[in-house]
Amino acid sequence: MNAEAIISQLNIELPPPPTPAGVYKPLLIVDNLAYLSGHGPVCSDGSMLQGRVGSEVDLDGGYRAARQTGLALLSTLRHGLGSLDRVVRVVKVLGLVNSTPDFHRHPAVINGCSELFAQVFGQDAGVGTRSALGVAALPGNISVEIEAIFEIS
Repeated sequence: MNAEAIISQLNIELPPPPTPAGVYKPLLIVDNLAYLSGHGPVCSDGSMLQGRVGSEVDLDGGYRAARQTGLALLSTLRHGLGSLDRVVRVVKVLGLVNSTPDFHRHPAVINGCSELFAQVFGQDAGVGTRSALGVAALPGNISVEIEAIFEIS
């Protein structure tokens, strides 16, 4: 089953593609690679999931923020490519978690995005390389920021 059919079958709602908050392109295509700038957890109503993981937000809330960020990334991809069916595979995901110094489960938070991609693109094509890092702050106090690289056709 292709990515668009899976999204439809699972009733996954993608938020509107976010607009740039600075001087950058949300999506840049070079040859057969789609580079996505850092995205935050944009909800369908345009609000953002906020709060520091480890104090204002628990692990589950961070996971949900990472999943929502994955949905925002997919929205930008669909908008730029015309269809998610053009995605061949996930190449790289870089996840930043706005977290307290004593929070050390950054990979478990970023799984919210990684598991979404595996669900939409399959266990092989939907899983690429990944880094998950904790940071002291993110713009607007968002919980998570994620950038990604996809191979496309």
